Amino acid sequence: MVSNPKELIPIIDELGYVIEEELATVLFLMLKLEKPLLLEGNPGVGKTRIAYILSELLGYELVRLQCYEGLDVNNAIYEWNYQKQILAIKLHEHSGKTTREKEDLIFGEDYLLKRPLLKAISSDRPCVLLIDEIDRADEEFEAFLLELLSDFQISIPELGTIRSAFKPLVVLTSNRTRELSDALKRRCLYHWVNYPSMDKEIRIIKKHCRISKSASPSRSSPTWTASAT
Repeated sequence: MVSNPKELIPIIDELGYVIEEELATVLFLMLKLEKPLLLEGNPGVGKTRIAYILSELLGYELVRLQCYEGLDVNNAIYEWNYQKQILAIKLHEHSGKTTREKEDLIFGEDYLLKRPLLKAISSDRPCVLLIDEIDRADEEFEAFLLELLSDFQISIPELGTIRSAFKPLVVLTSNRTRELSDALKRRCLYHWVNYPSMDKEIRIIKKHCRISKSASPSRSSPTWTASAT
């Protein structure tokens, strides 16, 4: 799409994100190498927004996993729709099907609730996978992510292994409430998102606010109004 990082800057600027050459270089490498990107920084500096910008830039679906303390496999990958399974069992109670046939029926994909990670892995088209605030999840979940980011496949005992047809672009964010493992960092490109300088902050405000000067008939001085775009 672009031949060097500098070409990304005006394109991303058009999408409403003020970006420096350093971050543009990291995004350029991410797109070329198809490696996960780990963004660290304080809350509110625009880390999550970068994933949305990539999604818009490429025309990919954005799949977001919001991490939190106690996040487990069921909430991150998949779980079975137990109510639908029970209903199916009752409907086929007197159908003459064998126990094995009934098991094959209720453990099909129609009864699978796909959570963000499985949704991204099993997508039939490219997507951007945002793993937001990974530092809020525990070390056990982080260890699972290492395997996922290496193989991009998920094993479901009842269905087998589901492999990614289209490798998702992965963006991980962290507020650094805890130190992430070196193993995870080695698998990712890394960028620290700092607080914006005053000059950058002014550019951001101008980017997101439309300022118009209008004369008021009741005042001699001009009136400034700002409305979010």
